[in-house]
Amino acid sequence: MNKIVAIVGRPNVGKSTLFNRLIKRNEAIVDSESGVTRDRHYSLSDWNGKVFTLIDTGGYVIGGDDTYEKEIDNQVMIALEECDKVIFVVDVNDGITSIDKEITKLLHKSSKEVIIAVNKVDKTTMTNESLEFYSLGFDKLFGISAINGSGTGDLLDELVKDFEINEKNDNDDIPSFAVVGRPNAGKSSFINTLIGEDRNIVKDEPGTTRDSIDTYYNKFGLNFKLIDTAGIRKKSKINTNLEFYSVVRSIKAIENCDVCLLIMDATRDFDSQLKNIFWLAHRRNKGIVILVNKWDLVEKENKSTIEFERKIRDEIKPFIDLHIIFISCLKKQRILKSLEFAVETYENRSRKIKTSRLNNDLLPIIQKNPPPSNKGKFVKIKYCSQIPSHYPQFVFTSSLPQYMKEPYKRFLENKIRKLYNFTGCPINIYSRKK
Repeated sequence: MNKIVAIVGRPNVGKSTLFNRLIKRNEAIVDSESGVTRDRHYSLSDWNGKVFTLIDTGGYVIGGDDTYEKEIDNQVMIALEECDKVIFVVDVNDGITSIDKEITKLLHKSSKEVIIAVNKVDKTTMTNESLEFYSLGFDKLFGISAINGSGTGDLLDELVKDFEINEKNDNDDIPSFAVVGRPNAGKSSFINTLIGEDRNIVKDEPGTTRDSIDTYYNKFGLNFKLIDTAGIRKKSKINTNLEFYSVVRSIKAIENCDVCLLIMDATRDFDSQLKNIFWLAHRRNKGIVILVNKWDLVEKENKSTIEFERKIRDEIKPFIDLHIIFISCLKKQRILKSLEFAVETYENRSRKIKTSRLNNDLLPIIQKNPPPSNKGKFVKIKYCSQIPSHYPQFVFTSSLPQYMKEPYKRFLENKIRKLYNFTGCPINIYSRKK
């Protein structure tokens, strides 16, 4: 199992910048505004063949007025409980502050191995200034510059010296499920309910989750990754750089996942913004499951699931072959069923059909229902096969592929869906010349 390393410190000392530096990707949001990181942000890192899990935490604050500070502090405490080692980030320009001292007390109580990273040591002349942090009582101290990487190599050497070399990481190439939707639809509540702990901050205020948060999970005999994303808002609602980055993170999560769990609020309509998210996932050929959350509030009004589902399917035509499930994170209703549908959709998306079976099944259907003539031209389909890819794509070899129109491609798609169960998965149909 990978070792876990938590990065802690007060706000705006460069924790997320160091996190991005160590994982070699810009995953954590970095902004000059303090308190940007709210949830714990997990990612894998490696140094000299030793793979470990890195946690970026929110800035620890004591006695502040911000409504999120208590939540952030709780997240830091949970990270300390989970981790094997701690990187304590401080700022050489500010020296030792009262909050640094309070964090030091927590770290000494935790009994975890601590390495102090004195950040913003951008010049060699500043090295002596970093030495005052030895007074905090930790033996391992490194002057670094997270923004340009100086000193981080020595820090990593010390960090991983007793870690085992990982021959293969178990989390490579595992299925990835992105939990997406509008802000405040219940995405974080869904994951917290599923895994049985408050890993992600939950508040009624929309936009609580800013980064995309990864959670590894095992259910139904399958290891997979759940990604809680920041709610995607309309461009007109993105008023700050911070929200812009959050939207980018959400879109990036859709780009990189296998299946999107699109959560909507049952008390609201399936509006244009939800449709935009839906078609973004569809265009990227992702598996899709729609979760209608807060159904416990709507049930009291005696609304029918059949009618509600019909309205959703009317909004997403012509792609209606997908699971729609009515859930309540608060009442823990049908949460595991949602995950079961997600796993099924992933398996459908990965399904491969033998070429011989495809031709035996489809060619008789095509002979009975050939493509209609176009400008006096008749298309004769001779052969069909599935393209090797991560999602279902099929190619039909014909005499005049340019005359095979979209309605007939949809006809072929519907037959494929009926025969082989690709529920929840967009299918691409291509026609090429013999």
